[in-house]
Amino acid sequence: MLTFTFATAGRISFGAGAAAHLVPTVAELGARPFICTGSNPDRFAGLLDGLPGASRFAVSGEPSFDVVRAGAAAARKLGADVVVGLGGGAVLDAAKAIAALVTNGGDPLDYAEVIGGGHPLTVRSLPCVAVPTTSGTGSEVTANAVVSSLEHQVKVSLRSASMLPTVALVDPELTVGCPPDVTAHAGLDALVQCIEPFVSGFATPLTDGFAREGIRRAGSGLRRAWADGSDLDARTDVSLCSLLSGLALANSKLGAAHGLAGPLGGLLGAPHGAITAAVMVAVSRANVAALTDQDPDHPALRRYAEVGELLTGEATAEAGLAWFAETAQLMGIKGLASLGLREDQVPGIALAASQASSTKGNPVRLPVERLEAVIRASL
Repeated sequence: MLTFTFATAGRISFGAGAAAHLVPTVAELGARPFICTGSNPDRFAGLLDGLPGASRFAVSGEPSFDVVRAGAAAARKLGADVVVGLGGGAVLDAAKAIAALVTNGGDPLDYAEVIGGGHPLTVRSLPCVAVPTTSGTGSEVTANAVVSSLEHQVKVSLRSASMLPTVALVDPELTVGCPPDVTAHAGLDALVQCIEPFVSGFATPLTDGFAREGIRRAGSGLRRAWADGSDLDARTDVSLCSLLSGLALANSKLGAAHGLAGPLGGLLGAPHGAITAAVMVAVSRANVAALTDQDPDHPALRRYAEVGELLTGEATAEAGLAWFAETAQLMGIKGLASLGLREDQVPGIALAASQASSTKGNPVRLPVERLEAVIRASL
């Protein structure tokens, strides 16, 4: 019997000009907004000027536990009653974590997966408004926040349905002018986040629709957005791919590419999208080979072929993988060795990835030795 659940942000506004709703949206939700921004908030001064009484908190790079602790303490001290995330995926994740910690109390490690207590977040977060300025993570519609532990050299999640943003304002105009390397890393990660839920054993008819359209939009717009950052039509395609990837992954899980990205990101400190893009082709080829050996009629094999058709018009898995590899090469994606990974670190990364929550969504179990081979193929 077909059964599934689906959860997302309370309201989603998408399209050029959607960010104009920020001020009235915040006014609906609270009187003392706490705004998380990237390291250069002046880039969006026109939006923030409409919130003259707001407190601002800059998030530089991917958030660490110390950053989240500091943000939550500042928000509590100021009596914030609504949190806004205006920035890339790291900023949105920080905003969601801060909104949760303000109401639940305690330390973020109390709630962290893998390295922390893993306790549930039982109290609803402060209202959170998510406004992405890059197109990659889909964090504006997901129920988790990724936080880096510098001590453990790993990235882990705080996760709860109560962390879903109250409102997501997705405006492709905010991504115009985004640097080519950020466009590449974020856009390829969005594509991975559509493909992995599509081939996952947890896929549903609802997430399938989001994933298919997201893959199609990436095929149409990603290379164009990278080549010309002012192309609003291309930016709209990639923004929609990112949003749809968040809707898909939050409800049907990811796979081994993201299972590898957690320990690799914590160790290397490289951009998340650069890592998922570096390993995706090798992960997919390992999956296709294992599925072909174990179950040639497995539905995921048909899904991989459909990915090829959506991206290139040719209904084969290899066509899709070739398109991804060519796009990554075009955009200057480097191998893991260029990001700093050493051969002696491969076994530890493979073991950690085999135990990662994202890997549970992979369409086939890849033993540790197969994951080691994937990493070496991605060096």
